[in-house]
Amino acid sequence: LDALGERLVEVADIDGDEFDFSTVPGLGGPEGSEEGASYELPSFMEAVNQMAETLERRERQLEILENLLAGKQIEDQTYLSGRPLAKGWMSSRFGRRSDPFTGRVAWHKGVDFAGKEGTPIIATGAGVVTYSGDRSGYGLMVEINHGNGISTRYGHAKELLVDAGEIVRTGDVIGKVGSSGRSTGPHIHYEVLKNGTQVNPQPYIYRARR
Repeated sequence: LDALGERLVEVADIDGDEFDFSTVPGLGGPEGSEEGASYELPSFMEAVNQMAETLERRERQLEILENLLAGKQIEDQTYLSGRPLAKGWMSSRFGRRSDPFTGRVAWHKGVDFAGKEGTPIIATGAGVVTYSGDRSGYGLMVEINHGNGISTRYGHAKELLVDAGEIVRTGDVIGKVGSSGRSTGPHIHYEVLKNGTQVNPQPYIYRARR
């Protein structure tokens, strides 16, 4: 500790005469009264035990901080935001709409983004690809698991550029816009699922990217 103190004095560029760790400081003062019990230094083992307890508390605090930082890092990595196309426009919203094939009122479980055929499809969050292939109604589709019960789907692609099991980051190109499956023209059908149920993707779409 003395060596550390001397080094700190050196780094802080403080006059060595003010903080001299190489000599024992002088002690003194008028003689105290005899009243009351005299002060006793704690035993060596008691001091060691106190230090051990302090270190244990610090360790617990650091573990909590580490967990919080790790959780924040995971949250940042799995944060959904933005659109699945760099260029395109929202052609159909989530919810009740007229089915483009039957004309009947139907529930649309995602949102559609119209775009030119071959336009890159981008992942809206980091995660693991759990499905990449042809699926009834969706055509060529990619599904990404982002953790914490959140998944996204990207349907009607012309071409898929990732395989199941791959790890993707936010903004990675995962396919190209097409019109495969139950589709009337080039677009991407985008879904957000919470615990397996489709929810409105628009709050995620309009989030600012981190």
